Formats: sequence, C-alpha cells, structure tokens
Amino acid sequence: MKVAIATLGCRVNQYESEAMVEKFIREGYEVAEFHDFADVYVINTCTVTNMGDKKSRQIIGRARRKNSEAIIAVVGCYAQIAATEVSSIEGVNVVLGSRNKGDIVYYVNRAREENKQVVEVNDVLKNKVFEDLNISEYQDRTRAFVKIQDGCNRFCSYCLIPYARGAVCSKSPEKIMSEVHELAQNGFKEILLSGIHIASFGLDLDGEWNLVRVLEEVDKVPGIERIRIGSIDPTFFTEGVIEKLMTLKNLCPHFHLSLQSGCDETIKRMNRHYTAQEYKTVVENLRKNIVGASITTDVIVGFPGETQEEFDKTYEFLKDIQLSKMHIFKYSPRKGTKAAQMKEQIDGNIKEERSHKLIALNKMLEEKHINTFTQKSMNVLYEQKFKDNEDEYEGYTDNYVKVVGKASKNIAGEFHMTKLIECMGDYIIGEVQDLK
Repeated sequence: MKVAIATLGCRVNQYESEAMVEKFIREGYEVAEFHDFADVYVINTCTVTNMGDKKSRQIIGRARRKNSEAIIAVVGCYAQIAATEVSSIEGVNVVLGSRNKGDIVYYVNRAREENKQVVEVNDVLKNKVFEDLNISEYQDRTRAFVKIQDGCNRFCSYCLIPYARGAVCSKSPEKIMSEVHELAQNGFKEILLSGIHIASFGLDLDGEWNLVRVLEEVDKVPGIERIRIGSIDPTFFTEGVIEKLMTLKNLCPHFHLSLQSGCDETIKRMNRHYTAQEYKTVVENLRKNIVGASITTDVIVGFPGETQEEFDKTYEFLKDIQLSKMHIFKYSPRKGTKAAQMKEQIDGNIKEERSHKLIALNKMLEEKHINTFTQKSMNVLYEQKFKDNEDEYEGYTDNYVKVVGKASKNIAGEFHMTKLIECMGDYIIGEVQDLK
C-alpha cells in the first residue's frame, strides 16, 4: 500500500506530516510523491487564509482524479474549522481535526474496512492535552523539527488559529529531550523547536519549565550543533531572556519575530500585545547582544481600517529598522474573527498596491543584508542539491543566509567553511573551502 501526503501551511504542519509519514511506514506503507499513484492521500490543511482553504479543495480534487479508488483523508486546521464543509466534498473518506492526527492510520484503515466516511473532529477549545507526534527519522532532511507546543491563547482579531488549534498545551520536557537525543543519535545536527505560540511553552505545566529552560537543556545534547527557534512573539525577548540566550553555544542568531504592522493604531486593532517601539527595542537588544543576529518577520497589509497614513507609518518603520527578510501578506477576512466584522474593509486594489510596495522594500533590504556577508567565510550546513544541478549544493549559515556552493562530492548533511562571494538576490554564491 502506498501513501502520499500534501502539506499546507506552517512548520508545525510540516512536523506533523512527517510524524504521520513515520506512522504509516511503521504500519508497512510505502511513501509516494503526491503527484504519483497512491492508495491513500492525506491532505494536511491550513486555514490561516481563504486561499489555504481553496488550495486544500484543489488538492483533494487532484488526488481523486489520480486514483478514484484511493482513501482520501483531510486533516488539520481547515478540517477542524469547517468539518461539515470538508466532509461534504466529493470523495473525502476521512476528516480529522487538528488534534487527531496521531491516529491517522487507524482512521484510514477503518474507513477502508467499513467502506464509509469517518469524521473525528473534537472541540479543541476544551482539549488542553498535548498530542504526542514524535519523529525519530526524517525523510531526506538535514534539519529536524521538534514540535514542543500547540495552541494559542492570544486571540488576535484576524486569526482563527485559537479556534483551530485550541488552548496552549505543552509537550512534556522528558519527551522533548528523549526526542532530541534520538534525533542526535540518528545524525541530525540542527534542531528547530516549533509550536503554534512557542513563547507560551510551559504555561500549562507545573514546575520551572519554560522555553528558555528547554533551550538550555537542548544546548547540552551531544551531536546537536545548531538550535533554531520557530516564529516567536517579540514580547518573549526580555532583557533577562536575552542575557540567558547569550550563554548558549549552539543557538542560531536568527529570530523570526512576528510584527504584522509597524503602526500602533493598526497593531491595537489586531489585538497584538506590543507597540512598534517595543518591537524596535527588542530588535535593537538582539542585535546589540547576539553577534550576527538576523531578524525576519511577517507583515499584513490592508488590515481593516488601515488608512494611507497608517500604512505609511508601517513602511517607514520597516525602512528604519531594516530587517533581514519580510514575508508580506495581504489581509484575508476569515469568517468567525472580529476583524472580518470590522467596518472599513480595504479595497483589493489598494491591498495589492501596498503589498507591491513592501515587497520592493523587502527585496532591497534582503539584498543589502546578504551583501554584508560577501568576502566573509562562514560555516554552512549544506542540505540538498541546488535545483538538481550536478555539482551545486544549497545550505544555510547559522543566521539563515542561503548559500549555494560547488562540490565534487555529495555534501548534503555536512558543515563546510565557505567563502561567500556574490549575492544573487535571495541567496549568495559560496566557495567551499575545506573539501578534502
């Protein structure tokens, strides 16, 4: 039996898909590419935007056309938010919510044996138990993700995630460390700790565990040479936290601090818990105390009520703090959120115009950031071939600059000192220096 999995959305979804793959393999399934013939197709969905829902439906249709007899399982956030809608899509056999993925193989087999649709979507707002989805072996990956937290208590006015993922719940520290040790023993050198709102790790645990404690313990694991943190709330980085992070020998100096807007009025309507100045102070403190710190972010344009003056404030703020990379999103109304009910929804053409302006700013700032590393030698963890080129490999520096270097042998999964030569837009050409 062959299984194929398509993943939309965030790194947590990527982690959970990998964990589901491992469960299928342990039950004797063979993994296929999603565009190939398979007996089971799993679509791990995202519902952050309307486009995510649309893509999920399109992928379901492609799977059904590929094999009309296949079991199609739709799981994750879209299934959680719109279970009735998903279950009514022609050809869907299994519908699982965001915290039912651990039993994916059982439900797929049950749907096949009973020859009827299985729908298992629970109320995540009442479920505060972390669902264990451990991974011991990744498929063709150099960097290993470790999901340590789920859920969110923040309720930003534009976001459905608390309704799709439920309240904050944390993985037990013992299980985190067991998973990290196992990954290290399997040869992984880089760990990325991920979660829906990872800064909230430990809020539901008794004792002294928080995210800083996890980082300190992972930093001690033999074989782990790099630790990354997934997207994180800027309020996490107090002066005390930064002081502790400075003592970690393996923490990568790359931080993805969610911003969303550089205008306080917009930030307030979004129900975010900081001001633009507070965000700027965090960025300055990180840059001052952590050598080579690279800061990336997300920005939403066209949020309800965003006047031209408010957008201009965001533009000037971003131009001033000069982040390493920005991901720009046009606001997408989500039914069930406060923002969708707000007056003064922004015209699509205005959103498009503002998006283009910030994308152009990002291109300039990203190239400026990358160019600061030309003619420097940095340690690069190479991950895979670059565009299937025979002798070129791509990887990343510790502060997440993408590097492409030539090598006469396969260097995927290896660290190599590399001289950074020339910026090519969003990556830099490197000369691998320590090949034998």
